[in-house]
Amino acid sequence: MGFLESHIGEFWALMTAITWSSAVILFKKSGETVHPLGLSLFRTVLATVLFIPTVWLMGHDVFHEVSSTDYAIILLSGLLGIGLADVLYLQCLNTLGASLTAIVDCLYSPSVIALSMIWLGETLTLVQFVGVFLIISAVLSVTGMRKAHQLPTRTVALGVLWGGLAMILTAVSIVIVKPVLEQQSLVWVNLWRTMAGMVFLSAVMVLHPRRLAIARSVLAADRRMYTWAGSFLGTYVAVMMWLAGLKYTQASVAAALNQSSNFFIFIFAGLFLKEQLTPLKWAGIVLGIVGVLLVTL
Repeated sequence: MGFLESHIGEFWALMTAITWSSAVILFKKSGETVHPLGLSLFRTVLATVLFIPTVWLMGHDVFHEVSSTDYAIILLSGLLGIGLADVLYLQCLNTLGASLTAIVDCLYSPSVIALSMIWLGETLTLVQFVGVFLIISAVLSVTGMRKAHQLPTRTVALGVLWGGLAMILTAVSIVIVKPVLEQQSLVWVNLWRTMAGMVFLSAVMVLHPRRLAIARSVLAADRRMYTWAGSFLGTYVAVMMWLAGLKYTQASVAAALNQSSNFFIFIFAGLFLKEQLTPLKWAGIVLGIVGVLLVTL
């Protein structure tokens, strides 16, 4: 067995980080024209539309003959990880701003690792623990370089609460669906998770007092190409890779490699958005890459 075949899960987890980072750059290029809630709903609708023919092309039926328990787990995973977590994350983003939210986002990897050890009985070697520590340290060092706005303590506490809950719910959605994912079609599970998230976000949209303005922001022609391309990469391609990584390697390892998307964003921002990369930022990026190598190898 070749190196890539024996590390196929780690490969897809790392490709997820790179693909998601590319999608984030496209979302940034789309500017401030699309409301976050509208963008989240648009992404899930687009992904659902794409997943249905993908499931058929791969020879699967939309309705599988699986237990009602498996259906319930998949739907719960989608509701928590794609629906509710998205709303909480957007609340955190609106409360804290991008730089502080990026720091809160670092809770994702440790949350998945802790829950996968408790619920799935996974273990990490000492070297892999060091790699995870380096990845988290790199992300914290890079995101901490951004100048944070002065906010009241209560506002910061609420923002951290929303963001922390979003990361924990995302981790829970990953851990509970992994046993089902190992037994079922990757694309089929993706479809039902996405549909569950889409239904939840649709309900939030209908109840939102500014729903018409949000819908208009999604349909606006300004920089529509970036919105479509980012949604395709971030919600269809990246999600396929993300669940492939989870299916073929430990959830804890996949989560650590997924977390490396934070410093890939900095690299792509320097290349395509012409944002300045200081020596301190490069040090954080190198630290994170070393962590990725330790976790993978």
